[in-house]
Parts: sequence; C-alpha cells; structure tokens
Amino acid sequence: MITAGDFRKGVTFEMDGAIYVVVEFLHVKPGKGSPFVRTKIKNIITGQVQERTFNPTDKFKIAVIEKKDMQYLYNEEGLYYFMDMETYDQIPLNKSQVEDALNFITENMMASIQFYEGNAFSVVPPNFVDLTIVECEPGLQGDTSKAGYKPAKLETGFELMVPLFVNQGEKIKIDTRDGSYMERVK
Repeated sequence: MITAGDFRKGVTFEMDGAIYVVVEFLHVKPGKGSPFVRTKIKNIITGQVQERTFNPTDKFKIAVIEKKDMQYLYNEEGLYYFMDMETYDQIPLNKSQVEDALNFITENMMASIQFYEGNAFSVVPPNFVDLTIVECEPGLQGDTSKAGYKPAKLETGFELMVPLFVNQGEKIKIDTRDGSYMERVK
C-alpha cells in the first residue's frame, strides 16, 4: 500500500479498478485547513490524464509494472511487432500503445515494453538514440554551436531544432525524454 503523501513522479497505483501513474505532484500545506496533495495522473491503459486532489492519508494499492527489453521488428496493418530476444516470441501492439515511442525507434532497435499483469500497454524508447537527418536547410560554412537553431526532420518523421552547422544526411544523438538534440555522431 502507498499513501498519497508518498506520491512521486512515476509512481504507479491502483484506484477505482484502473492503473494510474503520477505525472506531476505537489504537496500543499495551506495556512488554514488540512494539507492535501495536488496531482496530475495518467491512466496507463487509456492514456487519459486528469488532475486530482488527495488527502495525504488516502491509501492505494501499488501497481507492479514489469519492463522487458524487446526488439522492434516491423509494422503491418496498424500493428507494431516486437520480439523478445530470449524466447523469440513476437507481440503485436496497436498504434496507441507505441505512438510516443515511434518518434525515436526504427526497425531492429531495442525498446522497453511495459506490462501490467502480463498485458503490454506502453513502449519506452532508450534514453538516447542515434538517428539520421533526412530533411533540413543546408549548414553555413563557419557556423558554430553558439548561435541559432534550425528545424530538421529525422528518419522517423520526428521534427526538432538542431544547430545551424548540422547538415542533412548526418547522424545525430537525441535525448528521447524531451526530444532534444545532443550532438553529432561520427
């Protein structure tokens, strides 16, 4: 069991028959009245985000989320197939389960699949990935990393801002947690 007073970002718990993950939390102790916990929670199955206020003593059952590294194989007819590298079992996931990760994973890349009670519900890409730029303005001679950014499109279709000296066709390292440019890859 966990109390609302113990909520932190990333904590998963069961409430009203659904599983939620804490996205944001704030412990509030007003001058008058009793303290409370203001949260933003996300239903891990439906993806619905809601803001809720809890009494710090409210108790909830902890939801145990299993994670397994699997290889992304291909997509076909709206399903995305991932393979367990130990058993070679393949599992199909629908677009809503993999949508955010698709910005950062390509075929044959490893990703972490999250399971609750044996059912996959989400895909988490590695924290850092190397991807190729397929579309961007040409870099200017003499540009350095200190000034300016320009938009670039990656091989996955994801768009981000990169320094002016980065060119089309180059591989760059991306931080998948916030979708930001890290560095060029040699």
